[in-house]
Amino acid sequence: MNRYKFLSFFGLSCIGTTLLSACFLALTTTCLGQQSISPAIERQFNKIESDILTSAEAMPENKFNFTPESLNIKNSDFKGVRTYAGQIMHLATDNILIWSAINGDSVRADIEDVNGPKNIKTKKAVIEYLKSSFATGRKAIATLSTQNAMDLLDFRGRKLSKLDLAFYALTHANEHYGQMVIYLRMCGIIPPPTINEK
Repeated sequence: MNRYKFLSFFGLSCIGTTLLSACFLALTTTCLGQQSISPAIERQFNKIESDILTSAEAMPENKFNFTPESLNIKNSDFKGVRTYAGQIMHLATDNILIWSAINGDSVRADIEDVNGPKNIKTKKAVIEYLKSSFATGRKAIATLSTQNAMDLLDFRGRKLSKLDLAFYALTHANEHYGQMVIYLRMCGIIPPPTINEK
């Protein structure tokens, strides 16, 4: 996807998310009055967090740097895609960046880009970093209410509401969970959430 198509797609996504956020907020305010909206968001957050953490744990350390490029699948194009660890590091880093924006918190100094700190290498360290990103998310969700959900924040060159950012964090995490599932299955591993739902 070229730069202009990406920007167009991102713009449309933001518009759609904003409309969804406004509708959600209006419904929540009507039903609950000026109350916390955290429980509704947290239910989705808890499921996504559980799915991602159990899937991260499921991949053996000797396959943590697996990438589909190594399989040389005919007519495929996986050149340069992130490794399994890279998927998790990117997911966790965007978690930190998005949720910290809602909190108004500064981020750790070793985050230089969306792929996270370069010194985190082992499976244990990657998973600890992932867990810390969800802790940042839980802190942010606890602050959301119908009174502040539509407060605008500057984020990556746009003004987005706190609720927009919360939805963005959830959908982005789920997108990368889907990629993690594919990587696991390519390694012959059934994702734990799939087993648990049978």
